[in-house]
Amino acid sequence: MVENFNYISFGDPSWLAGDAPQLEMGRGRMFEHTPTDVEPRLVALDAPALAFLEKLPAFLCSEIDSEAELPTMLVKFGRIQNTHVEKKVVRTQFVTEVDFGEVAFSSVEAAKNVFGLANLQVYRTHWAVRPGDYRAILAKLTALTEQGRADVQRILHGPPEAAPEPPVRRKNVIGLAGSVEDFLKILFAIKKAPGTESFYRGHHDATFELTPSLLRRWTDGSWKHLPDEDRLCKEVLIAHHDEFQGDHYCFDRLVRMQHYGLPTRLLDISGNPLVALFFACHCDPKLMGTDGEVIIFRIDRDRVKYFDSDTVSCLANLSNLSHAQKNQIDLSLDLEAFNRQEVARRLLHHIRSEKSYFEACMKPDDLGSVLCVKAKRTNSRIKSQSGAFLLFGHEALLPEWGNEGIEVSRVKITDKAKIMTQLDAININATTVYPSIEQTTVHLRDRHLSPQPR
Repeated sequence: MVENFNYISFGDPSWLAGDAPQLEMGRGRMFEHTPTDVEPRLVALDAPALAFLEKLPAFLCSEIDSEAELPTMLVKFGRIQNTHVEKKVVRTQFVTEVDFGEVAFSSVEAAKNVFGLANLQVYRTHWAVRPGDYRAILAKLTALTEQGRADVQRILHGPPEAAPEPPVRRKNVIGLAGSVEDFLKILFAIKKAPGTESFYRGHHDATFELTPSLLRRWTDGSWKHLPDEDRLCKEVLIAHHDEFQGDHYCFDRLVRMQHYGLPTRLLDISGNPLVALFFACHCDPKLMGTDGEVIIFRIDRDRVKYFDSDTVSCLANLSNLSHAQKNQIDLSLDLEAFNRQEVARRLLHHIRSEKSYFEACMKPDDLGSVLCVKAKRTNSRIKSQSGAFLLFGHEALLPEWGNEGIEVSRVKITDKAKIMTQLDAININATTVYPSIEQTTVHLRDRHLSPQPR
């Protein structure tokens, strides 16, 4: 069983004051740099997740100060308790068992090696669950400072504790379908709530997460693309400026970039459940035996926006901010304080480049939300797939069960080959879903393939 520990880091060292500091972490910073086999089990922050977190040993640290001759961090070891979750933040009490004070490291790399961290972690306010032996970390810290040594020896010579297991990943699975008839029967049985719209997404592997390509991570929890979001967008605009000439809004450009495969903060969804069913079954022949799933979204109408929405402009233009600038965004501020931030003024500059009338009144809650956006049907794929998008705001999350305004349920899909045959019979296939000449020729080739002579 893999051992884990909480790694809680703050840029403001005052959060570490006292023996039992009250901590507050923004929900968007929860489980950054947490391995991808653990993070999905915790992101709902339900009772099993909180119970698991409170059983783990915890290191409370300041962000590293690399300006001095030797890099330093404030470090405490202990446990958390009385954890509760609010709309924007997670609050908990840290109970100190060892106070190491200010620990000096020979280099930033040495500090990272003590805790097993990636580079960005030592400069980032966040809460991660990291794999590793906390006893080995305690021993390394005592080699760097005399402070707390007696307390560490007491802990190291105490009885060993069993490592807690992360809770099981929970999903709202409402049925299993091995045919088109089964699938439609499940959909028809769902009672649609008034004031909502329905959208769908298909995964050919049921283990996939509801995460836009920009927000995906390596297995150790570090970002694949997010730190370079603004560079990715600028580079493709430089290389193919003519392609984007007709796109008036930043959101329109993101849709086009998504269409051509650039990682963006958009997640494709469809208004047509049979298109989603096609995607749940369409895969490499070697994966036909793997269960797929169709995700069903019931979205409040006030969360469904159009391409020209002011709120959509706010979220889409986050892509124009550098990673350092996005790190300065504080969504916990009230409306006036938030809009006085320098980074808010920078974001406002980008928004006004497409909407000159826009007032300096961006709402922090909006910037941290997930919205459904109906895009212009500017390409044949969006038309054929009845396409729309989920647009993820700053540090926004969509847990397995959904969040405020977005209800998420799932249908597990089996017998993909049979379903693909049934869908083809009603003209839902690669030719109609991917209406390009390349896909049409491949589909026709496979459909009219003569049997191999014996």
